[in-house]
Amino acid sequence: MEAQIALTVSQQFEIERFSRAIDANADAEQLRSIAKQLLQAWHTQKAATNWVIQQQLSQPLAPVVPPQS
Repeated sequence: MEAQIALTVSQQFEIERFSRAIDANADAEQLRSIAKQLLQAWHTQKAATNWVIQQQLSQPLAPVVPPQS
């Protein structure tokens, strides 16, 4: 089971704001443009996430130093 990533309140409000703007728009060409922008953003985010994961996996693990008392 995958852990869900929680959105901040600010991100939730931003999603709601854009959702309402999309719902209020009846121009099919503008909606197509928005859909294409979202598709591009989604794939860009996936590529960035994969890059970060690869960077993390390629770095050697730092040794664990026990706390001093």
